[in-house]
Amino acid sequence: MGFLDFLKEKPRGTLKELPPEVKDVVEELRKVRDPETELNIVDEGLVYGLTVENEKVMVWLFLARTTPECHFCQAIAMNVQKRIIKDIIEVLREKGFRSVKVYNEIGLLLEEWRDKNEG
Repeated sequence: MGFLDFLKEKPRGTLKELPPEVKDVVEELRKVRDPETELNIVDEGLVYGLTVENEKVMVWLFLARTTPECHFCQAIAMNVQKRIIKDIIEVLREKGFRSVKVYNEIGLLLEEWRDKNEG
């Protein structure tokens, strides 16, 4: 490995291995942008996992940790996280899903939205 090889474009996996319903959700999640970087959350690597079951979606996010000593940094990170989660739910609701759950990488439920008619 050369000195600057880490800067080269890394090959990305393709979506062709994914089931069609998961592939569709991944494409919808590309509409969600990180407000700090303006990159979509899929290409930025924030989507850690995804489960699609009929009209229900579960999304796992890999969220960066902030410096515990910097309260201002924590406040910014919390606002960014809330915005991303809100946008995920909005995009998937518009796509027609009736239940959306968003978790962090360790499985902690961050937010849940369910259509009022969802049983």
